Amino acid sequence: MKVSREQFTETSPAHPRSRRTAVLREGVRRRRRGRHHAGGWSDPRRLLRPLRLKADLAAQACAAALGRTTDKWEAMTAGRSEDGLAEIVQSYLSKRHRDDPGSGCVFAALGGEVARRSDAVRTTVTRGVRAQLGILEKVVGGRSKAERREQAVAALSGLVGAMVVARLVDDPALSNEILTVAVGRSAALHGAARGRHMRLAHKSALIVGGNRASD
Repeated sequence: MKVSREQFTETSPAHPRSRRTAVLREGVRRRRRGRHHAGGWSDPRRLLRPLRLKADLAAQACAAALGRTTDKWEAMTAGRSEDGLAEIVQSYLSKRHRDDPGSGCVFAALGGEVARRSDAVRTTVTRGVRAQLGILEKVVGGRSKAERREQAVAALSGLVGAMVVARLVDDPALSNEILTVAVGRSAALHGAARGRHMRLAHKSALIVGGNRASD
């Protein structure tokens, strides 16, 4: 029996139709062997294992960097109140920090990237934000816990935002200006808050003193 050239090529292993048939047959064989169950080639969890490993490593790296920053801030603010806040501002908004993002703040260096990452990374960064806000609450001005919390959120947002913008621009003079103005505004903002707190405290003391004198 003669076989035509067309028939030969279509049954050849190199022919696309033959390859499709082989793939379908392999799929059938795998189903029969139970390879479509957990851990099999079609199990999406098998494909996601490298991604989960990568996410875990990223979360660990963020946790380590955030831990270093938190330890540094705690050392700066230990029993120093307003002086501790000034030291944090000066250190954070420095040219050295701007020029070395790899060893600095995770928020300013990776904020945009973290927003697109896995839940593990974002959870780690969220814990870091809460930890740093907790430190700032102890050194910012404010009569109440709510006011100190508000001041801490404003301080952290201002620090991170200024650093991001200072790194974005390609004009060194403009970048330096951004850092300088941010330092000054931060000092003025928290100085004003501290001044209001002291004036209110002084007023309260006068009222209490007057009441005692009238008794």
